[in-house]
Amino acid sequence: MMNYAQAKRIELPDIPVIDVAALSGGTDGIAGVARAMRSASENTGFFYIRNHGVPQALIDRVYDASRRFFAQPLAEKQKVRINARHRGFLKVGEAKMYDKARIDLKESYIWGLELGEDDPDVRAGRKLMGPNQWPADMPEFRAALTDYYEAMLACGNRLLLGMAASLDLPLDFFTSRFRKPLARGSLVYYPPQPPDMGSEQFGVAPHTDYGGITFVWQDQVGGLQVKGRSGEWVTAHPIPGTFVVNIGDLMARWTNDHFTSNPHRVINSSGRERYSIAVFFDPDYDTVVDPAEIFRGREAPRHPPITCGEYIVSRFDRAFAYRK
Repeated sequence: MMNYAQAKRIELPDIPVIDVAALSGGTDGIAGVARAMRSASENTGFFYIRNHGVPQALIDRVYDASRRFFAQPLAEKQKVRINARHRGFLKVGEAKMYDKARIDLKESYIWGLELGEDDPDVRAGRKLMGPNQWPADMPEFRAALTDYYEAMLACGNRLLLGMAASLDLPLDFFTSRFRKPLARGSLVYYPPQPPDMGSEQFGVAPHTDYGGITFVWQDQVGGLQVKGRSGEWVTAHPIPGTFVVNIGDLMARWTNDHFTSNPHRVINSSGRERYSIAVFFDPDYDTVVDPAEIFRGREAPRHPPITCGEYIVSRFDRAFAYRK
């Protein structure tokens, strides 16, 4: 029998737990949170946050809605099949993280900022922007995910204050560029992964996230693994009351590679179903991501300017089969 890919048990210095309560109460205490965030962002690019302001009752609503959605027959889920705006249901086989990887052993449902067809950006043909696809017979599903999205945008904006402070920038440097964000939520279902699939099969293959900041809630089954400072894979086990936060490629680029976008993967070796809720918190479509803006006069930029929309769309086009 073949084995799963191996990882060691996490050591907390690899992925610290940061209390971010101070980001919700004015400027007092922000400096301490900012220092902790910068240290984590520069080292492994991962940290947990607690006292993040998102009610557990809301998380539970979304978790319950997710389980009901994925429990449906495939034909029902396919009624909201992923569209060109990257909204809707992705079945197993429609995502892989790099060209030579096996397909990811997961299903996803993706939603984002709800915009009507008459919205100026939608009319202008901004890719990835527009209305969501909601299951017609699950009104509670739409309500829960809409509430969660709003709560996570608020959480993300609080974290951006700490990010700005950590780089000695005006506190609104990032938040002013997240007014109409390309942020996406993703419910993810991982079926149990049999060991005979071998060490190269993953729920999600090793990858870095594409965008700004990612927030992940994971159930108690676990399976998220992160490349530690030593180069070994470490298990980012679930910690109640926290989100796992990681830096994406776009934020690493924006910070002139001071922040680290670190590889991670998922292996569901538990023998049980696993669920997670991810929010990919990316800036406005036309935001120009330019490290020269942050480090003006202090160091040479390592990357040319690029818009958020251009960058994210180009990465999606390579990763998702439906876009081929």
